[in-house]
Amino acid sequence: MKKQLSLAMAGVMALSLAACGGSSASSAATSTAEAASSTAESTAESTAAEGDVLDQAAAAAFAQDVTLTMWGAEEDQDLLREISDKFIEKYGNYGGKITINLGAQSEKEAKDTVLTDPTAAADVFAFADDQLNELVQAGALQEVQLNADDIKSRNTPASVDAATVDGKLYAYPLTADNGYFMFYDKSFFTEDDVKSLDTMMEKAAAAGKKVSMDVANGWYLYSFYAGAGLNLSLADDGVNTVCNWNEAPGADVTQAVIDICKNPGFIALKDEEFTGKLKDGTLVAGVNGTWRANDAAEVWGDNYAACKLPTYTLNGEQVQMASFSGFKLIGVNPHSANVGAAMLLADFVTNEENEELRFKERAQGPSNTNALAAASSPALTAVVAQSEYANLQRVGGNFWASAETLGSICVNGNPDGKDTQTLVDDAVAGITAPVTQ
Repeated sequence: MKKQLSLAMAGVMALSLAACGGSSASSAATSTAEAASSTAESTAESTAAEGDVLDQAAAAAFAQDVTLTMWGAEEDQDLLREISDKFIEKYGNYGGKITINLGAQSEKEAKDTVLTDPTAAADVFAFADDQLNELVQAGALQEVQLNADDIKSRNTPASVDAATVDGKLYAYPLTADNGYFMFYDKSFFTEDDVKSLDTMMEKAAAAGKKVSMDVANGWYLYSFYAGAGLNLSLADDGVNTVCNWNEAPGADVTQAVIDICKNPGFIALKDEEFTGKLKDGTLVAGVNGTWRANDAAEVWGDNYAACKLPTYTLNGEQVQMASFSGFKLIGVNPHSANVGAAMLLADFVTNEENEELRFKERAQGPSNTNALAAASSPALTAVVAQSEYANLQRVGGNFWASAETLGSICVNGNPDGKDTQTLVDDAVAGITAPVTQ
């Protein structure tokens, strides 16, 4: 184990130096490669722990001035500055000056920005796990070569799987809560009420209130079809989508969704509309994710609660709604001039202490098992409860627009009066159409 870590460290140093150009870089490469080789040999013979390996890697990485750029969500900028300052304090005594520049970049759109020009992208960046395959295929993610075994052991198995392609770890798990569940006002609903969407809508309608969900969004629409046992997955080519929503009972699911959207106790809201309807008193419940937990807690106070998704009625029977499970990951750009230093920063951002800090400041659920065990909130409890009915989001690019079209038709009550089998046939044709590359 120690020998493997030492060799990995030597490889990381070589990668870091290979990314630099010019004669001075060549001289530095010879010197530092020798140091890395020497460190590898001595570490293999010693009883150095994981932390010692990181320290030795840092000694090589930060012997000279290093500037890194890190991208994260706009809402995370203060948190990332706090973490960056701690990183500089930890590793700033190896001789060189460490500078970390931050940039605001949505995890949801990180892939598109990175792939526009990977050579100009940040050294370290956060992204949603469903972007992993495309980033790896494009050569825009550095395989984790330093401390990989420790990263695997300290995070939940599902988050490690989400960061892995063909048995290789390509990213650092950051959060394990990027899914959705039901928020509700427990002064309005009982724990039994929230087991059934029908009951929730009936009570909401009677009081002139609403239960919400973003049905015209494939991420949420998936709940109904997956709950009914239908398949949506990434094809073996890693690009296209496999979908059988037009097989039985897909047409009946489509009708059930139309009926839900027509219910006077229901409202289809976009994510950005959720908080406003919370604050104006319209909502007594809604399907959303942990990023809205603080909003729900602020509005409902002590009556704020969360639970797994409810059942819905399909052909006279109750069917448990499914969901996508999601993870946020930290990636290292292989085009970085300082790959080794970037790996150390990614490792630091996702360690136990900083995932605990992220939970405290941003209410985001840790992927680190120790940090997760210490975290407690209604939203995280709901994520765990829903995880039994959740699947990794792995779909091709043509899923989203076709699913949005189907969802929008449902939200608008099927205004053209098309047969539901035709609606779902059209959707599947679009979802499974070959992706143009």
